[in-house]
Amino acid sequence: MTSARKQVFHRGIAAPLLRPNIDTDAIIPSREIRRVSKEGLGEALFAGWRYRREQSCEQGREPEPGFILNQAPYADASILLAGDNFGCGSSREHAVWALKDYGFKAILAPSFGGIFFNNCALNGILAIELAEEAIVRIAQWTEANPRGNPIEIDLAARRIHWRAGEETHFPIEATRRSLLLDGLDSIAATLRMEAAITAFEDKDRQRRPWVYEVENEP
Repeated sequence: MTSARKQVFHRGIAAPLLRPNIDTDAIIPSREIRRVSKEGLGEALFAGWRYRREQSCEQGREPEPGFILNQAPYADASILLAGDNFGCGSSREHAVWALKDYGFKAILAPSFGGIFFNNCALNGILAIELAEEAIVRIAQWTEANPRGNPIEIDLAARRIHWRAGEETHFPIEATRRSLLLDGLDSIAATLRMEAAITAFEDKDRQRRPWVYEVENEP
């Protein structure tokens, strides 16, 4: 069982990366997946774009200065402004792990790849589906205020605030919101119902005892 850190309110720098159809292989190329651990994958995030040459960590990497996460202050971004269909492609959960390990807490996009979208909630990242025009407005403001652009996201109130008088509310499905508010993954959420599950099994064992019979070993 794993549990994500509880996330109710977040204030951080937003990095605009509004390319559409960024797939999981762009988020973390397959050549970068050398471990089963969730830790340490932030180094490989957007590796094909962040670095000038395809080099391993052991060889050292040369940053691509034109890439947004290599520019101040976006290197410290914890909110990603993305384009349509972000996280499409394969079901590679490493893509979410890499984003989280880098430090991203929330991703705003007009739409997401379905499996990626679900993986975000199960790993403690808030994926917000927001109208493209709203994301563009936020991106334009962040680009005009690169050193003073912290955005505030209030999950409890379903609200995004980015400057005085500028805020928007976002929809989020109740179960997904509960997982993030309580810092739970799907296993931890299921174990919350452990008493009900045990009560059902006890009752079912009485009604259908043959289902639970275990043959004696010779």
